[in-house]
Amino acid sequence: MNIALITLSEKGFALAAQIATEYETADLFCHQQVTQKANALPVQAFTSVVEQTEEIFSKYDGLVYIMPCGVVTRAIAEQIKHKKSDPAVVVVDVAGRWVVSLLSGHEGGANDLALDVANCLDAEPIITTTTEAEKTLIVGLGCRKGVTAAVIVEAIELALAKAECSVDDVRLLATADLKKDEPGMREAAQKLKLPLRIISSEAIRNCKQDFTPSEFVQKQVELPAVAEPAALLAGRRTKLLLPRIKHNAVTVAIAKESSIWSE
Repeated sequence: MNIALITLSEKGFALAAQIATEYETADLFCHQQVTQKANALPVQAFTSVVEQTEEIFSKYDGLVYIMPCGVVTRAIAEQIKHKKSDPAVVVVDVAGRWVVSLLSGHEGGANDLALDVANCLDAEPIITTTTEAEKTLIVGLGCRKGVTAAVIVEAIELALAKAECSVDDVRLLATADLKKDEPGMREAAQKLKLPLRIISSEAIRNCKQDFTPSEFVQKQVELPAVAEPAALLAGRRTKLLLPRIKHNAVTVAIAKESSIWSE
């Protein structure tokens, strides 16, 4: 996906530069008042976000705006044509806390882009697509280095069977940041067509929810556990549905989210 990163502020530029390190084809657009902060990074200056949006809207697969949602909404309003042709539009707040899938969530890939950017920034992805909101399960994963995707998928399917659930009920997979580059983990997510949420080690160490610590994991990677806290932290109002199980060097735990209407 070729993406454009657009921001109005110095703080936004710092986030854009961080996101750009994760994409080979990312172009940076920054308001002319802050382009002097670009250093060695190639940055294209603009004076009006509305005019800049008009110029680039159809040239990129994804547009990541680091600025308020209201500003972005006004900037893209005149450019929106159809969900099957519009680019993915994602909005990040300048503090790097939230990543919102704003336009073309499914068809344009904004949901996936929001998750990728959130993983990059250790931020919270905000995805409001109805079909995604109806899914309530989060599968937390831990594994030894080099475990294949097939083994990970097998472990996930075993855990779901134990919980008497289906992969269709799963909103996302989750693991610790120290496993983010594990090929088997990413391939398993692709095979299951599920997003992979990355949880920071700091968040896991500070997790206040109930989970079972693992002396082995603490000794190996200096974390109290991986699968259970990752599953709990990847969602909101979560409780463990299935405590961790181990299968062929893979640890799986399942958390369930509840809505505000749940009893």
